[in-house]
Order: sequence, then structure tokens, then C-alpha cells
Amino acid sequence: MPVPRFVVQQHDATTLHFDLRIEDGGVLRSWAVPKGPSMDPAVRRLAVPVEDHSMAAGEFEGVHEGSSRGSGAVIIWDEGTVDLVRNEPEHLSFVVHGHKLAGGFALTRTGERRWILVKARDEQARPGSDITAEQPASVRSGRTYDKLS
Repeated sequence: MPVPRFVVQQHDATTLHFDLRIEDGGVLRSWAVPKGPSMDPAVRRLAVPVEDHSMAAGEFEGVHEGSSRGSGAVIIWDEGTVDLVRNEPEHLSFVVHGHKLAGGFALTRTGERRWILVKARDEQARPGSDITAEQPASVRSGRTYDKLS
């Protein structure tokens, strides 16, 4: 059985944001993370749940034509495999093995359409870092979202 995957896409839509997608049960469970993930365990990121996406959606890098707001540009900011550690309706703990992200993370529901994404305090944690600013380019094409449109 193949190892489940995760993908983080940066998407220039209504607002520029990151989409965290985690494979679970043949679909990609998805959250919009406005500021993107952090490798700093002290940083808490808002994560807004969105509809599940198909596995194919996690492969998309390019420009969504006809986007009414933003350029519609999408890059695959990071991807890799994921191990689900705890999978409950209000909490998801997982370990990612990506190009940029590594180690444990947790998503905890804090409201109707509000979750918080945090990095675990583990060997891969990088206090004080801003991984999205340090490594803005796609892991597939090497381009940033603004170079696609």
C-alpha cells in the first residue's frame, strides 16, 4: 500500500494563501492557511477547513484560467509523504517528510471554521525561522507564484 502524501500549494486567489492538503481515505483533506506553515513551534497559524480535494488536485501547478480575483497562479510549495499519528474529528497529528517541512505537526479545531496549525517541538523544529519567506519557490519548477502568471 502506498504511503499517504501531503502537499502545500501556494495559491494567488482572492488573497494569497497556502493550501495544506493531507491524504486521508483516498481524498486530500484541505485547509487554507493564510500565512503558510511554520517550522517554529511557538507560531500558531490559522487554518480554515475547505472541501476535500481529489488526489489529482494535489498535482496541479499552473494558472487557473478565468480567476475572478488574484492571478489564479498555484505552485507546489512543498510535498512529500505523511504519517497520520492521531486522526480525530477535532484533532489531527501528523509527521511530514517533505522538501521544506519535516517532523511533527498538529491541527486542532478551535471553532466552526477555524483550526490552528502548530509545529511540534521536535528535532526538526526551527525556532525563529520563517520558512515561507526563506524558501518561496516551488519544489517542482523552482518558480515563485508571481512568475507563473
